[in-house]
Amino acid sequence: MSIPEVTFPLMEHFYTIQGEGFHSGEPCYFLRLGGCDVGCVWCDVKESWDADLHPKVSVVQMTEWIKASGATRCVITGGEPLMHNLKPLTDVLHANNIQVYIETSGVYKLTGDLDWICLSPKKFKKPDSSIYQHADELKIIVYHISDLKWGEEHAEHVRKDCHLFFQPEWSNEKEMLPLIIEYIKAHPQWRVSLQTHKYMNIP
Repeated sequence: MSIPEVTFPLMEHFYTIQGEGFHSGEPCYFLRLGGCDVGCVWCDVKESWDADLHPKVSVVQMTEWIKASGATRCVITGGEPLMHNLKPLTDVLHANNIQVYIETSGVYKLTGDLDWICLSPKKFKKPDSSIYQHADELKIIVYHISDLKWGEEHAEHVRKDCHLFFQPEWSNEKEMLPLIIEYIKAHPQWRVSLQTHKYMNIP
């Protein structure tokens, strides 16, 4: 196979345990791409926003890192990874038998061949309407109690088999988690997602 020398701005990359959502607990290799224009005030990786601050790394190099780690799953995150056309990256990863997951706010149309799509919409910029029917997982970050109702509005647009999660925003977890727990007890179609990697003190 001829591998294109396509590059992406890469803030960081690491092999770790997925801490959030449906695949929590699974070993995954993370590629955090630079670039984001969503502007979440509570974002914990604001240094990812400016793509120009991060080195351009080829899909060949990224794939070699993943293969060397022994990982069989890759999570493409950001930033907002769909600011970039991901097809060259996902094609090469799949050619090397690596599953590809994505975590996205959904503000841009999907690109690339993706095995799992985690849609995590944000109030700061609306998702593109085309992404809802492709989402395997809807993860709503709860910063304020009003986010529970807001999350339900998004849940109306996803497929019936989409997995629904409420996740407390980390800085507000002690206040929001009890509210989430009580809400989910009354609305059992939802599940709790926690940032368990922060409890484990891993990336």
